[in-house]
Parts: sequence; structure tokens; C-alpha cells
Amino acid sequence: MSGLAALLAERREPGIYHWHGAFSVSDVQHTVEHAGWHFAHVDGWHDAETKKEFLKAVGDALHFPDYYGRNFDALADCLRDVEADGSHGTILLWDGWGPFAWHNEKAFLKALTVLGRRVAADHGGHFSVLLRGEGPRVTGVESLD
Repeated sequence: MSGLAALLAERREPGIYHWHGAFSVSDVQHTVEHAGWHFAHVDGWHDAETKKEFLKAVGDALHFPDYYGRNFDALADCLRDVEADGSHGTILLWDGWGPFAWHNEKAFLKALTVLGRRVAADHGGHFSVLLRGEGPRVTGVESLD
């Protein structure tokens, strides 16, 4: 987990990263939370292959309020409210992002843009997204490995 460890130790800038760590979700969650970060998980293999499914899954993972509208504007609004609450920040592990990226490239790139704005804004703590698994090449997304 060396790349993840560097991110959690704040020796690596928050961002959106490709990550190929073959650890169980529970092990990643334990590592993230033990380092004092919040953890959220989107299972793209089963719950987020379409835009609608992704927007629901990310809202569920980040515990958005009931009024979350499940569109990209609402996602941007709710992401502003994701705070550290005494932690260093939030790590969103997006497993199986490839099917969504292949199924609807335009919506996938919009999702990355919205998530990237939250990464850059640094509202109330760091925010990083780990794209785990295989998918199409995404310009500007570095590897955390």
C-alpha cells in the first residue's frame, strides 16, 4: 500500500489516481481509517455501471442527505459539504470504474470533472479518489502504484 501510505501521510497531493492495490475493501478501509481519514467505497462492478447507478452509489457511499438530486449539479453541491470532521480528509475508493467509463465516456468524464473540482477545492479537508481496476486510459490521471 506504499502509494496509498504516502497519500495518507500527506507526502502525496490529494487527487484522482489510478490504483491497482489488490487488497480487500475492508483492509483498505481499515488502513484509511487507522490513518485518521474517512473512507467511502463505490462498487462499480455491481452498483455503478451507468450514470444513474454511479450517482446513487456515490451518494450512498458519501452519506449524502435525502434531498440529494442524483445529478451532476447535486453531486457538486453535496461534495462541497463533505468535510473532514476532525480527520485528515476523505478517500473515495471507486472499484470497477471501467464499465462506467466504457459504457458512457461523456458521463464518466463529467463525473471525474466534478470529483476533481472537489479535490482541488479542499473544502474542510483533503479529498482523493482512487480508481481501482482496469479501464480506458484517462488523460491526466496518475498512478498511485
